[in-house]
Amino acid sequence: MSDYDHLKVQINDAVATITIDREDKLNALNSAIIKELKQAMQAVYDDPQINAAIITGQGEKAFAAGADISEIAVLNEMNGRSYAESGQEVFQMIENSPKPVVAAVNGYALGGGCELAMACHIRVAVKSATFGQPEVNLGTIPGYGGTQRLCQLIGKARALEMMLTGNTVDALLAFEWGLVNHVTESNEEMMEKSRQLLDKITSKAPRALSMVINCVNAAFDADQNGYQTEANSFANCCKTQDFKEGTAAFLEKRPPKFTGN
Repeated sequence: MSDYDHLKVQINDAVATITIDREDKLNALNSAIIKELKQAMQAVYDDPQINAAIITGQGEKAFAAGADISEIAVLNEMNGRSYAESGQEVFQMIENSPKPVVAAVNGYALGGGCELAMACHIRVAVKSATFGQPEVNLGTIPGYGGTQRLCQLIGKARALEMMLTGNTVDALLAFEWGLVNHVTESNEEMMEKSRQLLDKITSKAPRALSMVINCVNAAFDADQNGYQTEANSFANCCKTQDFKEGTAAFLEKRPPKFTGN
């Protein structure tokens, strides 16, 4: 992978760990980080040696504590739209990744940080993590997809209350509401749990994983017929070598050996 100014990227056992490296600013997102996240995710898409990714923040205080307010403060109607659209593009890229992406939420996930976590397929949070969309306190609203994904994950009523009040929720309540998949006691356990999940997921057929992600996303896309997407994807699975291998292995009572073909 390329060198980055604001990210640290490590690849171990086919998993890319992308760490937002702006600890002195609580890993707040700025335009440069958004640009580098796009580059890092493109590398995940393109590199056949990478099967999955983890996104996390540097340090023990913040995953990403919102956006850079100094950037937001100078926006107007015209560049505000492009600012939001650029972030939405990158977060949609994460959401639509054919390879699973886990958010390892190691602290504050506020504003754009919460939106980034929600764009990932699975969220594992340390017990001390905090989630929120407090943009109304700045006289604005979420711009990177937060108004859409928060509703999908926790329901309209709870999402509206969070965004209208600007209130935050802790990791345990986020888990209860379905915003978080797993809660751990420490950052070390958080990373270990993230890797365990990805180890299990990536032991499955890669093309089937990609199609599951695509079909689930289609359920929330007004331009797609989710059931038809599912039927088409099921048919596509049936022509793969991994389908033949998986069914044969089941009948022969042995572990499958998937190749991604």
